[in-house]
Amino acid sequence: MSSSVQRLDGRKPDQLRKITFEANIAPHATGSVLVSFGLTRVICAATIEPGVPTWMKQQKVPGGWLTAEYSMLPYSTHERKSRDISRGKIDGRTVEIQRLIGRSLRAVIDLNKLGQNTLWLDCDVLQADGGTRTASITGAYLATRLAIQKLLDAKRIAENPLIDSVAAVSAGIYQGEAFLDLNYVEDKDAEVDANIVMTGRGQFVEVQSSGEETTFSGDQLQSLLTLSQIGLKELSSLQTASLTQQLLKF
Repeated sequence: MSSSVQRLDGRKPDQLRKITFEANIAPHATGSVLVSFGLTRVICAATIEPGVPTWMKQQKVPGGWLTAEYSMLPYSTHERKSRDISRGKIDGRTVEIQRLIGRSLRAVIDLNKLGQNTLWLDCDVLQADGGTRTASITGAYLATRLAIQKLLDAKRIAENPLIDSVAAVSAGIYQGEAFLDLNYVEDKDAEVDANIVMTGRGQFVEVQSSGEETTFSGDQLQSLLTLSQIGLKELSSLQTASLTQQLLKF
């Protein structure tokens, strides 16, 4: 796929940044992965603890629970970002992203099979260069799968509660053309921005798309979805390859 607009990093319109996964980066978590989408780097840690939230007990909801927290470390951006605790509240963007991570993972897990356990997902951005939420979701799935394997091996649960994989990627209209996996420079100046979450079997979990001070056509939206599906298929393959390598070590 060619383009009249030259991307600063030389990528083609339908090309992902370099994607890497480094497992077991946080040894005290049940499962963890350092995920890199180009210069964007996020530690995703899954911690499984016995017990479920009080509201589940009160409402007699069976099974377990999964929830997510997301944060950008102060040094992850060009200008220091204050910690939420120093401001006395969580900003709206943080709340939105951690809810998205939680929804994305709950879409591919059978919570009844998780037992009376809570799975915490902590996604901490070490370096931000666009796509931190999509990197977080993609890495959080891997951390979850590694954590689940430890529960299976310890016979704390009888069967794998994950029913599919999940990954996410961004796409956008930049200088009038559609591009996959936007870096920060492209993202901040994009006319249209989209974040797409999809399962390994190709089912959409969430489609977020918005015009940045402009509108966009149905054809433009379709071009973003098409690009995203290309990228998500590749991300799913990369997840599978990483897991195959890691699970052989268990």
